[in-house]
Amino acid sequence: CMSPWSRPPPADAGGTRWVLEEIDNRKINNSFLRDHNYATEADIISTVEFNSTGELLATGDKGGRVVVFQREQESKNQPHRRGEYNVYSTFQSHEPEFDYLKSLEIEEKINKIRWLPQQNAAYFLLSTNDKTVKLWKISERDKRPEGYNLKDEDGRIRDPSTITSLRVPVLRPMDLMVEATPRRVFSNGHTYHINSISVNSDYETYMSTDDLRINLWHLEITNRSFNIVDIKPANMEELTEVITAAEFHPHQCNTFVYSSSKGSIRLCDMRAAALCDNHSKFFEEPEDPSNRSFFSEIISSISDVKFSHSGRYLMTRDYLTVKVWDLNMESKPLETYQVHDYLRSKLCSLYENDCIFDKFECVWNGSDSVIMTGSYNNFFRMFDRNTKRDVTLEASRENSKPRAILKPRKVCVGGKRRKDEISVDSLDFSKKILHTTWHPSENIIAVAATNNLYIFQDKVN
Repeated sequence: CMSPWSRPPPADAGGTRWVLEEIDNRKINNSFLRDHNYATEADIISTVEFNSTGELLATGDKGGRVVVFQREQESKNQPHRRGEYNVYSTFQSHEPEFDYLKSLEIEEKINKIRWLPQQNAAYFLLSTNDKTVKLWKISERDKRPEGYNLKDEDGRIRDPSTITSLRVPVLRPMDLMVEATPRRVFSNGHTYHINSISVNSDYETYMSTDDLRINLWHLEITNRSFNIVDIKPANMEELTEVITAAEFHPHQCNTFVYSSSKGSIRLCDMRAAALCDNHSKFFEEPEDPSNRSFFSEIISSISDVKFSHSGRYLMTRDYLTVKVWDLNMESKPLETYQVHDYLRSKLCSLYENDCIFDKFECVWNGSDSVIMTGSYNNFFRMFDRNTKRDVTLEASRENSKPRAILKPRKVCVGGKRRKDEISVDSLDFSKKILHTTWHPSENIIAVAATNNLYIFQDKVN
């Protein structure tokens, strides 16, 4: 039901090289797609996330569907070869709804998926669309009970007069079945569209964020939440900025951060007050007046914010750059990386085709030494914080084959173009890498390119 996993070739002593697996979202469970009459638009992947161990990888799409991939165990015959990711479970998380009071359609598109740390044999994840967050339990069942006294094997109630003896029910082996069941539904908490969710390090609470408010939920309580940030002005005509993303600190359960469309980041401490409208720290880079333009405010909007695994740094992504901030230095970013500075001259056309409003995500590797983010033409960028080297790679069906080593790509800006370069005028802006994720401990990455999921792993390892 999908293209085979590409085993990596033997390791060599060269630099970091990445090999490919590609999964077409349309090919996963074709009968499921046919039954639900999904169009191409519904197959576009809208979020991708590894769990805390990296053994599971979940994707959500615009059709409201969640597909979970599981990494198979390494082969005993070839212990040095990596296990492959195969489809583990597929389920419909959200359905399209209609708000009758506001006469608005609520899309089924999955905006974010967040895994909860595994506590037992089952797995739990949170998925959200624009309005509703759901807690899903994914569990395995390989035994079924038989020998009931009050009902037959088909589940029908038996006539009590026919029961003449007492039977002891037993568990019989059966084919492995993976079940996804909704355990909690957190609804009616947001007036505006939810753009992010984040699980707290206490593993009891999580927060959901929309354009103007952040709510704190308890995982066991669905009928109420606590509003911890509210930036809605009394007069909506005075609205100057919106919240774009938020995340809890990985170790301090009282600390969280949220970003805004004005390019600012606010660090809040829930111990200070119940309503965290007054931030503890404020991170913002002053704008260079010489670079001021009509598009300055748009391209400065932060589309994603992520704490490093250590909790010492923040990473933010705006339209053209990725910035790394030290929590102890608010005045300016510690590091700034240009993602696609060659697009600065194309901002006018990008504004006309609405690409300038695209929301790119960014991720850390497990050791916080490399960061990754997406770009156009199915390019994605990696920046090594130690060596300051960067690379552009492409996730493309035309230019990548399973088991192939990815070749770095270069974009030519004017002048004579070399053979291995691509002109900035030839970039396809309909192909974009918005959603990426990195294995928490290994050099394995997952990249979503429209309706295709590409999984790359470091050849050296």
